[in-house]
Amino acid sequence: MIDPNTIINLDECVIRALNLFIEKGIPTLDIPQFKRPLVVGSGNAAITGRIIFEDTDAVFADESDYIKKIQAVKNIDGAIIISASGGKHAPIMAKEFKKRNIETILFTNTKNSPAEQLVEKTYVFEKNPEPYTYNTSTYLGMILGKTRENPQKILETIESIKNNIPTDLSRYTAFYIIVPNEFENIREMFWTKFDELFGPMITTRVYTAEETKHAKTLIHSNTELFIALGYENTLFGDHRLNVPLPEKFNYGTLMAIGYYVIGQIQKAKPQYFKENIEAYVQTLSEIFGEKMNVIVE
Repeated sequence: MIDPNTIINLDECVIRALNLFIEKGIPTLDIPQFKRPLVVGSGNAAITGRIIFEDTDAVFADESDYIKKIQAVKNIDGAIIISASGGKHAPIMAKEFKKRNIETILFTNTKNSPAEQLVEKTYVFEKNPEPYTYNTSTYLGMILGKTRENPQKILETIESIKNNIPTDLSRYTAFYIIVPNEFENIREMFWTKFDELFGPMITTRVYTAEETKHAKTLIHSNTELFIALGYENTLFGDHRLNVPLPEKFNYGTLMAIGYYVIGQIQKAKPQYFKENIEAYVQTLSEIFGEKMNVIVE
């Protein structure tokens, strides 16, 4: 049995990830020279792909619709699988691409993963040991490889804003995160993280500033906290936390700060994740036929 008290919170995971990239340097990211690749992953791996390749003519898919995308888009000339583990759905997708003679590249954080032997080329990125599903150093490293943001400056930003975070987060039953319009791709990443940490126990919404104008605030709650990241919210919600970010910030900063704030909420709430993760990992191991651990080395 895993002692829940030995599992770190998400905010600490962010600090450790930033220190990793301060020490090791941010990764070099070689963008494959496909004209129209299919970029595919599961969960936040799929979102990481959208972020990295948002300025290319890529087709984006996840484990549910990648075959439909292949069938619908006839000029796909390569595939890029993003998977921290290189397991679970990654080898299934890699086999499908191999069967269709689609050149495939794997972005992963795991050497000698099940998918590696099925693809033409693999890039392995640095990572820290982390609780299962956190995937902070994993996808943050890939994103920093694209945006080239300075992890030391991100860490300094956290130091500058952490005292502004309310100490009474436990009193809120709902959280609404507002992200700047140009960073719409990260919305689902935050939403996924809330799902993993709180499941049905806490109401969560994540939208851009413009989306928030469309009936998202029709119903008010005096126990909902609106958290605006890199955006000055003067309109929405009875309770507001505005988190200023440095000029010219990018996805890496936004991901790290957002995860840090979500980690602060995790600390203030009952430990739903820590109390359920071991049983979940055991079930998932049976579903995929792979041995998975609570702490991913």
